[in-house]
Amino acid sequence: MKIERFGVERWMDIYENQCEYNLAETCVESLTVEQLLTIAGKKDQFLSDLLPMKLTYGAIIGSESLRTSIAKLFTNQNKDNVLITHGAISANSLVYETLVEPGDHVIAVLPTYQQHQSIPKSYGAKVDLLRLHEKNGFLPDLNELKQLITPKTKLIAINNPNNPSGSLMDEAFLRELVEIAKSCHAYVLCDEVYRGLDQVGNGFTASIVDLYEKGISTGSMSKAYSLAGLRLGWMVSNLPEFLEEVVTHRDYNTISVGMIDDYLAAMALSNVDKILERSRSITRANLAVLDEWVAKEPLISFTKPKSGTTALLKLEFDMLSWDFCVKLLEATGVMLCPGSVMEMEGYVRIGYANNIDVLKQGLAKMSEFLKTLNKTNA
Repeated sequence: MKIERFGVERWMDIYENQCEYNLAETCVESLTVEQLLTIAGKKDQFLSDLLPMKLTYGAIIGSESLRTSIAKLFTNQNKDNVLITHGAISANSLVYETLVEPGDHVIAVLPTYQQHQSIPKSYGAKVDLLRLHEKNGFLPDLNELKQLITPKTKLIAINNPNNPSGSLMDEAFLRELVEIAKSCHAYVLCDEVYRGLDQVGNGFTASIVDLYEKGISTGSMSKAYSLAGLRLGWMVSNLPEFLEEVVTHRDYNTISVGMIDDYLAAMALSNVDKILERSRSITRANLAVLDEWVAKEPLISFTKPKSGTTALLKLEFDMLSWDFCVKLLEATGVMLCPGSVMEMEGYVRIGYANNIDVLKQGLAKMSEFLKTLNKTNA
């Protein structure tokens, strides 16, 4: 099987350890073990829980307590609809491995996480890209989606909230999309790793799995829950037969997730309100800082995100995004992600949910760098 190079991950691997101000990070600022135990009120109990734990294989599909907690993040789901995976990256891969065959037709939004276009293509599917545009607030054009639909359309892949733009499809919009999917009986895979981080209300938009029988939701502990180091995610589906097929594929590459990872994830989700209160506090305060900064920068513009942890900054000057990011990193230590690795030339992606002091210092360094560009172009 041949597959395209993963643009974002290659960029991160090359430069992530060379930066001083990581504004390419997409997770809400990671929790320490101590912070998690404090939130959960488990500091005194932790070792007594852990020391007698025999480090064998855990529950193959994930512990009952963890799957029950994840099901509560949805409106109409139960633990039997939840399968635990090695991060959302594994959940997404398993969906494609289970469903997509040569000759199938897949529609994927762009930009999004590259898995959703490159993996089905590598399996021999015809992949059409539904490009998101700034003029539409980086939301899919549903009329264009209708035009892409064919009798062979097996799956429509979306990402809500969207990485990298921070756009958000609300429930009414998702219901319109579901009606289009129904017209060809397609599955809808919605990568929902940023769900819970909306800028208004309780942070949660509707999930595709609660709106459509053939909707599949994937998520993880990485982004909204600040626990990327657990490498733990999930898949939620209304279709027992589909989940059984996924488990068959999963048996060949996973067996189970780590027992300690499962334990810590269950601990976090039993305190989900506290975890997400922290996360939303960070994302809302930090986005306000970014919004104020953009307003003062003549060489940068953006469509303000409605959710998630990332934004697309539009470069209002003539320079390739890769070149800009490399020059910025070398001159200031500030790391962004070039739009070119997401097929969004002319933009750079910023992650604004890390430590607020790092964000402020990094933005100040960027302002200094942009002033030198301004003088050069004057």
